[in-house]
Amino acid sequence: MRRWQLAAADGRKLDVVDAGPLDGLPIVVHHGTPGSAMLAPEWIADAESRGLRLISHSRPGYAASDRRPGRTVGQVVEDVGAVANALEIVRFATWGLSGGGPHALACAALMPDWVVAASSISGVAPYPAAGMDWLAGMGELNVEEFNLALSGDEAGVLGAAEQMAAELRNATVEQVRSAFASLLSPEDQRILTGPFGEYLAASLADALAPGGAGSADDDLAFARPWGFEVEQIAVPTQVWQGGQDRMAPAAHGAWLAGHIPGVDAHLEPDFGHLTVAATGIGAVHSWLAQHF
Repeated sequence: MRRWQLAAADGRKLDVVDAGPLDGLPIVVHHGTPGSAMLAPEWIADAESRGLRLISHSRPGYAASDRRPGRTVGQVVEDVGAVANALEIVRFATWGLSGGGPHALACAALMPDWVVAASSISGVAPYPAAGMDWLAGMGELNVEEFNLALSGDEAGVLGAAEQMAAELRNATVEQVRSAFASLLSPEDQRILTGPFGEYLAASLADALAPGGAGSADDDLAFARPWGFEVEQIAVPTQVWQGGQDRMAPAAHGAWLAGHIPGVDAHLEPDFGHLTVAATGIGAVHSWLAQHF
């Protein structure tokens, strides 16, 4: 795994990670909320076995990436474009986990000449999603944070995020499970152990080292217009959503599946928020690779 820094067009510092063969088919990975550019060893191993190159960057405010207050979901394409240009990549696939899901969809919608296919894994629908109760089924922690974001209380969102950062930047796996207890279904409690649990704890520590601003800015971005409509996506797109997900409940995946043209939907009743990330990323990589 290679980690390096890049200057964005506006001079911000971007934290970038890539892994796998340098001549492999490129796949841009968007991390969760909170999260960082760190890639799970299991994802790297699967990519290498398929001749894929994984490329990730920490969104503004996370890890070593400079903050960009007021950013929208759609503005991620500016940073992805900067990374792709630096690597001389003209076509890539993309997937995003949790808070990364909307950012993968942004690339699909706004970079159709670059993106061959995209996958949203356990991501939220845009707010407001017509005909859906956006907060229904979420765990208590998410409801509290998103109520602040939806009310426009930026100071409250940032305060809550800073408190979370203080609690989690040095947390063990058990402490992470305790902090996120209201968000974890039994399936996710089972997954958040062992090597994958260790990876998530390390990613949280990496992401939150500078504080909670990145997480706060993600939440605020999800609660305001994204800068694109999912209906405009014209590249092959997958949606994965679990019926046991308390972070981005099943209704979010169903809504996305009903609004993204030609979607390849996997609405899995027994899956939690982390199931695909922990055990099914090979299926995502296989599907994405077919579209180059």
